[in-house]
Amino acid sequence: MLLGSLLGLAVLAAVGTWVYGVYSMSDPATSLVVGMRIDGSRISVKMPTCPTDKVGTVEVYDSDSEKLLWQASGPKTQEGKRGAVTLWKADDFLKAEPGTHPKTLPANLDVSVTFAGVDDGTGDVFNVRKVKAAHVPDGQYWTRDGSRTASQIDAQFKCHASS
Repeated sequence: MLLGSLLGLAVLAAVGTWVYGVYSMSDPATSLVVGMRIDGSRISVKMPTCPTDKVGTVEVYDSDSEKLLWQASGPKTQEGKRGAVTLWKADDFLKAEPGTHPKTLPANLDVSVTFAGVDDGTGDVFNVRKVKAAHVPDGQYWTRDGSRTASQIDAQFKCHASS
């Protein structure tokens, strides 16, 4: 009887350890926080970057239908190159299409960036209603973890000093 109980406890401990390991490896809390703000018709995002990162391409999708709504490449501004971009502002990019955003935004926007010269990037899906309702202070962005400044968003990366 004692041996059976000990064996049962050992099996439960092993299963518990395995479940914890799987959960912690896929923990969404370890993903990067990306920011968005909506001021009237202006929609801005902040992607985390290191000083050596340069944004190459920005893409915006309707998250529900996966339809591409906007794509731009070659940010012209220093802010844009560092991941702070205004969506559908074609003048801030070397190439952008289409030039205007939809009259009605979808419920969820999937925004992603690819960094110049590499196949790496980041992004997030934003619930438009939640972002509009957030009323974040000037100079800050709504994130799923609360209001953040551009510096706080960038601080997620442990960047190496550039030479």
